[in-house]
Amino acid sequence: MKFLRIWPTCSGAGRWLLFLTLLLPACPEAKPPVSAPDLAAQRETMVREQILDRGITDPATLEAMRTVPRHDFLPLRLRSEAYMDYPLPIGHGQTISQPYIVAFMTEAIRPQPGEKILEIGAGSGYQAAILAAMGAEVYTVEIVEPLAAMARQNLERLGFDKAKVLHADGYRGWPEHAPYDAIVVTCAPDKIPPDLVAQLRDGGRMIIPVGSGLNQDLVLLRKKGDQIEKQSVLPVRFVPMTGEAQSQQP
Repeated sequence: MKFLRIWPTCSGAGRWLLFLTLLLPACPEAKPPVSAPDLAAQRETMVREQILDRGITDPATLEAMRTVPRHDFLPLRLRSEAYMDYPLPIGHGQTISQPYIVAFMTEAIRPQPGEKILEIGAGSGYQAAILAAMGAEVYTVEIVEPLAAMARQNLERLGFDKAKVLHADGYRGWPEHAPYDAIVVTCAPDKIPPDLVAQLRDGGRMIIPVGSGLNQDLVLLRKKGDQIEKQSVLPVRFVPMTGEAQSQQP
């Protein structure tokens, strides 16, 4: 049996629940393919029931979630579950994020057409595709080489040519293309990496999970000159940031 990581959901007036565990068979039986119209209908239901009904209202975010095919960023055996309300494994101990979390993090930074955005933790490329669909110029870094190759292939195949993928340790960001208007981090360091803050432009914003184990918070940062404003916006559980981030732990 395979355990997936904990992710937040919400219901009612801001009451947050956590998916404590989600069990999937190690070798599930093959499922019949789902037709394109069925997938489109499932995607629309996902947006309405999992995202809009939970308070995500930014029109550009909602449109990107409606149009980017999440199933194309998943293994074939899991595509029938693409629009369910939970993360799914993509191999190498990693997951594609719960749809609500992708929408929440995207709305938090409000990407604008033409902005330059850095993502740390490409996975299979889904979050980068959402940002690119909103007109952003996306630079995404993935430490796991097969996943970096998968993300690059997915993004190229689906025509998201504004998203570039680098296989590297994301702790140091991607300085060649800095400064960035916004940064999205999809893995959790114990502390905010100073190099990522340095790569934000003045007025830029960052959304990042910070902490370890069950003690993580999604933090929204805004850079104003030499000042950094921080706001904890949601309790979460992400996979840990690996590589150099682990050597920086106290």
